[in-house]
Amino acid sequence: MRKPAEIATAFADREGLRSATSFFLVGIGGAGMSPLAQMLRRRGLAVAGSDSTASEETERLQSLGIDVQIGHSGDLIQRLANSTMAVVLSDAIDLDSSPEVAAARTLSLPLFRRSQLLGYLTADRKVIAVTGTHGKTTTTGMIAAGLLAAGMDPLIIVGANVPEFGGSVVEGNGAWAVVEACEAYDAFHDLQPEIVVLTNLEPDHLDFHGTWENLLGSVRRFVARVPETGQLVIPTGDPGSELVAKTFAGQIQSTTPASDLRLAAPGEHNRQNAALALAVGEAVGAAAAEFHAGVAAFRGAQRRLQVLLDGEITVVDDYAHHPTEITASLGALRERFPGRRLVVAFQPHLYSRTADNLVGFSNALNAADIVFLTDIYPAREAPIPGISSARIGEQIRKPVKYVPSRYLLPRMVAADVQPRDVVVGMGAGTISEFAPAFLQELDRKQRAPKILVAYGGDSAEREVSLLSGRAVYDALRSLGYQVELVDLTERLFGRGDLKSLSGPDRPDLVFLAVHGTNQEDGAVQGLLELLHIPYTGSGIQASAVAMDKQATKVALERAGIRVPRGQFLRARTDELSLQPPVVVKPNAQGSTVGLSFVETAEDLEIALDRAFAFPGGVLVEEWIRGMEISTPVLVDRALPPVEIAPISGRYDFASKYTPGATEEIVPARLRPEVLAEAQKIALDAHRMLGCTGATRTDAMVRDPEGKAEIFVLEVNTLPGLTGTSLLPNSAAAVGISFPMLCQAIVDDALANAKRRRMGG
Repeated sequence: MRKPAEIATAFADREGLRSATSFFLVGIGGAGMSPLAQMLRRRGLAVAGSDSTASEETERLQSLGIDVQIGHSGDLIQRLANSTMAVVLSDAIDLDSSPEVAAARTLSLPLFRRSQLLGYLTADRKVIAVTGTHGKTTTTGMIAAGLLAAGMDPLIIVGANVPEFGGSVVEGNGAWAVVEACEAYDAFHDLQPEIVVLTNLEPDHLDFHGTWENLLGSVRRFVARVPETGQLVIPTGDPGSELVAKTFAGQIQSTTPASDLRLAAPGEHNRQNAALALAVGEAVGAAAAEFHAGVAAFRGAQRRLQVLLDGEITVVDDYAHHPTEITASLGALRERFPGRRLVVAFQPHLYSRTADNLVGFSNALNAADIVFLTDIYPAREAPIPGISSARIGEQIRKPVKYVPSRYLLPRMVAADVQPRDVVVGMGAGTISEFAPAFLQELDRKQRAPKILVAYGGDSAEREVSLLSGRAVYDALRSLGYQVELVDLTERLFGRGDLKSLSGPDRPDLVFLAVHGTNQEDGAVQGLLELLHIPYTGSGIQASAVAMDKQATKVALERAGIRVPRGQFLRARTDELSLQPPVVVKPNAQGSTVGLSFVETAEDLEIALDRAFAFPGGVLVEEWIRGMEISTPVLVDRALPPVEIAPISGRYDFASKYTPGATEEIVPARLRPEVLAEAQKIALDAHRMLGCTGATRTDAMVRDPEGKAEIFVLEVNTLPGLTGTSLLPNSAAAVGISFPMLCQAIVDDALANAKRRRMGG
């Protein structure tokens, strides 16, 4: 925020611009700075500048041969500096932290405000200055369009791009200049106006002016600069404008809305803007018919009710950032699109403005049918405690959704949009990115679903995951999906680039064909939750609990499900009460990673050392001898239990993943009632842990030919999908092919994502 003391002391006298032959503009890509850079360039002067981010405007300037540095530093100033260089700052540039300002001071280069340069460049013209709280850009554009149509060849400087002008500046050679003059930070005091158009006046920019009285006094001092031959043009019935007019000694024109003029720009506020423009045309002696036609045909400036798409869904981009402007814009949209649902995505601009207008914003937004709010755009301000977009939402009587991250707005709105909706991105900050991004979201709906198959990872089961991923990739391609196979670990640590997971080309779903730590334990699920991308399998909590074998045992036992007796060891020094024969395994690894079957005390020490090589503690359990089975659950349906009969007699890592090392019998050779009990237990475990998608419950059946006690060993939330995996074999036994299995997992994940989005 520019401070009055800075304006008084930090900047050189405007007369110093007369001797400058080269200019460096800090914030050159801004709506106010870019046209001045273009004007300097067309006058044959050397121009360069910097801006924080690349944009269409910086690209436009570069195409004109202007050296634009993206990112703020003092390097370019130091390289180009000469004794006739002037450094010009937008009012958004902080004097204390700007590296360009520091460099300029080191080089003893004079600093100027953007408004000083504007005044300097328009000093040889008769200036029509358009100021006021609302409508400056559109009114400036209407006056300019009228002057052009009347053949008066004006110099035009607007605060936004105007498509029919080809930009924000038109370098006419006529006597008149029409200039948008901002009242913020007293910037308009650097102009010498012949005519002032005061569109309206309300309390605003009080972060600088402090009080309404100070703002009113600033505007009065500005209009007092109008010479006796000039005029003040105001709208009839606007209290703020009429207060200014009371102290103005010169000629005043007061206007009423041009109700008899058919305008390309809709809304009562634009009829008032047109009335002001017509009064200016009369004041400058423009040919009335031509001037009227130019005003009527004016289609508006960029982001002023700018229609980007008009079809089954209409998309509009609008700059309204004050309650009065919001009311006017929504009224105009109701007029232009009667009977259609109005969906508004709004970003408040400035904490101070939000604090002053909490009730006003809520009341104005009630004119929409549904409102999406995102976080306040702070610009130059620090947060104010207790001031949030959520406060606005609390008082809106229509359906409202608070989406704190503006990056998520387009996809959230796209998920709710209906045919014939009018969708509006509204505000003065980075909300300008919403409408173009929303159009991309609409395009996404027209293409085939895109699935990213995540495989690999950094766990001990990486190689197994590579096989699962390739199998899923082939199956989904055979089903007609657009599929990409990605190792997220390689992407993170190799390229370090997640753009493909967040931009418009992001996947509709991530199919998790990964196994082991950082994959099944909620870590990768957490990453995808942060990216708001649906994924297959269970959520963070269920994944984390199921991967922790001890936590799973405790939860299952509390639910009345039988588990082996066991002991959890946090450290190698913990005292072990269980004695062989036991099974020793890492607590937080895959089902067979680091697993040992121990029959002697001597082997126990080796097994413990082996298991403690993995993080997360060690689980020692009684060795349940009998038949090992694994019962898959697919989307809340238990599949046939699989009997696991390893040739070695022990189901370890090698037996599990080596082709031919284990005989898998489907269904397991158990009595029907035991098979049914195993299925019930697996389904109960799946539901109790809150799992979704496909799981696999591993268990031991003691005395399978007699009483048949079932002991659950663990629940696997991302079962293997290789050629030797248990889930596909069980599914095949009931007629579910591998592609059908993958399709069922995809359908379940998308349905879960939709339920979460709808709040179910």
